[in-house]
Amino acid sequence: MFVDPPAPRPLDPRETPPKGSTDPLSPDAGRSWEFNPEYQRLVTLWQQVLPLLDDLTASLDKALRLARSPDTWDAPVGRRYVEDLTEWRERLQRYRRAVLTAISDEAADTPRWIPVETGAPHAFN
Repeated sequence: MFVDPPAPRPLDPRETPPKGSTDPLSPDAGRSWEFNPEYQRLVTLWQQVLPLLDDLTASLDKALRLARSPDTWDAPVGRRYVEDLTEWRERLQRYRRAVLTAISDEAADTPRWIPVETGAPHAFN
């Protein structure tokens, strides 16, 4: 049995950005942070893809359940059809695992918070 990889965590309204350094000479002193739009894109993608994959799995499971019923088939072609559906279900599971793992891995490598560019003037620009 396959367990889905961890989903990207959406922004919790109670969540606060990271704290900057208290050292006034540090480059992080007084820096503002925003929730990373690239991370949010991965959260949205996960939320869009997961229901579609669940629908595909449910549809294929229903067809497989009906095909395995003794009331449906009583011929050698029935066994082949069940074998084909079983293979398609395994392929769908591998596809699901690949898609969700790709999103999860990308989310793990993407920072949740990024510094805000304030647009303040700097010397020698």
